[in-house]
Amino acid sequence: MTGSDSPCIRLCQINPATGLCAGCLRTLDEIAGWASFSEAERRAINASLAGRSASTAEAR
Repeated sequence: MTGSDSPCIRLCQINPATGLCAGCLRTLDEIAGWASFSEAERRAINASLAGRSASTAEAR
């Protein structure tokens, strides 16, 4: 995946506790706005996903 590719893996389920998608770890606003975001915004979101993954795993 490059910096602007969608991280969607077609496992779309929003966790009510975190507000993040179980599959891609994006928020609903990030998912809904993806097509209109700039390349820089998409890269920033993708860069933040690793940290979200670690935080989500620690919360389990």
